Amino acid sequence: MNALSRPALRPERPHAVVIGAGPGGLASAMLLAARGLRVTVLEKDRVIGGRSRTVEGEGGYRFDLGPTFFLYPRILGEIFAECGTRLEDEVELIRLDPQYRLVFENAAGHVTLDATPDLARMEAEVAKIDPRDAAGVRPFMEENRRKLAAFRPVLERAFTRAADVMGADMLRALPLLKPGRSVDADLRRFFRDPRTRLAFSFQSKYLGMSPFRCPSLFTILSFLEYEHGVFHPRGGCGSVASAMARVAADLGVEFRFETPAERIHFDGNRATGVEAGGRRLDAEAVVMNADFAHAMPRLVPDAIRRKWSDRKIGRARYSCSTFMLYLGVEGTFPDLAHHSILLSEDYQRNIKEIEDGTVPDVPSLYLHNPVVTDPTMAPPGHSSLYLLVPVPNLTHGHEWSEADTARYRRLALDRLRTLGVPDIESRIRFERVVTPRDWRDEFAVGYGATFNLAHDLRQMLMFRPGNRFGDTQGLYLVGGGTHPGSGLPVIYEGARISANLLLRDLGRAPVSTRI
Repeated sequence: MNALSRPALRPERPHAVVIGAGPGGLASAMLLAARGLRVTVLEKDRVIGGRSRTVEGEGGYRFDLGPTFFLYPRILGEIFAECGTRLEDEVELIRLDPQYRLVFENAAGHVTLDATPDLARMEAEVAKIDPRDAAGVRPFMEENRRKLAAFRPVLERAFTRAADVMGADMLRALPLLKPGRSVDADLRRFFRDPRTRLAFSFQSKYLGMSPFRCPSLFTILSFLEYEHGVFHPRGGCGSVASAMARVAADLGVEFRFETPAERIHFDGNRATGVEAGGRRLDAEAVVMNADFAHAMPRLVPDAIRRKWSDRKIGRARYSCSTFMLYLGVEGTFPDLAHHSILLSEDYQRNIKEIEDGTVPDVPSLYLHNPVVTDPTMAPPGHSSLYLLVPVPNLTHGHEWSEADTARYRRLALDRLRTLGVPDIESRIRFERVVTPRDWRDEFAVGYGATFNLAHDLRQMLMFRPGNRFGDTQGLYLVGGGTHPGSGLPVIYEGARISANLLLRDLGRAPVSTRI
């Protein structure tokens, strides 16, 4: 029996240090504090939320830094319930209908689809692309309902050893997973037109991956939108992080801002505390919510990372990055959807360019116009526009000089005309640009890969960094770089998995996963 498992040697209130106040770190802190642990959260910045924080612009403009919508609230709702409160009492979630507007670019005339959870209306929207494809909408939903039900138990548990991949739940799910098939290939069984398939597969971008390479499991992403809704949290996604921090603080969690972690202390391979701000914090457990590729080589000695050495981290496969414009604009755009996605005419070529390290000259893009739903996001009569363009990560060597940034800013603004947005240059009152280089240098995102490690078959489940990390004891991971993966609901589930492992290792009762 090791020392960690001997009740006589455990402190009455074990201390857990959480590195990073992003979504995974906040969820972990809430759950651990609710189970009676003393929890300290170290955050290198002045604010909570990580990539889900709110950016405040001069003049009263508010932007989400990263995620701009809330999906599948069940998981976070269960976490709030574990902490004695209700998500809906802490955050106002506005369900969107239409969920977003898709614009398929074409020289002969653009086709627009307003995605809606009303399946009869969605069938009519799909029929605008190809009447034959409308018949595939409900069968797609029915199959993915079964797929999610089969795979949900797999996503709710840890993979700590090779045998876990052959668990009974995994074997039951395999017939529906078709691991050798891509998302696009799987959708061919339901939809003939490539544009229809793209309407149900562009969501693989949430993982920073191509629908032509992303494993077919991830058709559940679009299913989740239609089945469970796309929500706007009033005040932006940062309001969710603020509510989580508020609940955590009520449970006794201590937050230390502007306190970057410098290294994790080990006794052999057991984590025993964290060096931060020139001081050591002793702990029975450490939870790392910092970006995996950025933080792991800095915080944990290479010698005790056999499965994820510096060399392996450097050779891993990473998601795309993003070029961002946050624009405070005089005037409003009532005819512009809350979420708009422009899909370039040769989308597959566009994706291939990004994968090969070429910055696209005719990019697809995403535009967030929250004021149409939530006027609190900008001053009266103004708009807070968030423009995201997928681009290569920094593993390809493109470093985004000032000239590169200025050129791409102009290109991105010009592309907005395709969405019906006129030239807004003279009406911009606030502007912030974030390039892949900024993601790396300012926001500590490894290789600027905004969506973390890629989710291909060789980097999923047991092949992803483990929730209880590698060969160490007392070190647990949360965030998009660990199992189950990226995306807010998945990160929340990962935090619950990691918290349960930590609690069990300390001899504490685990949290529930089905409330």
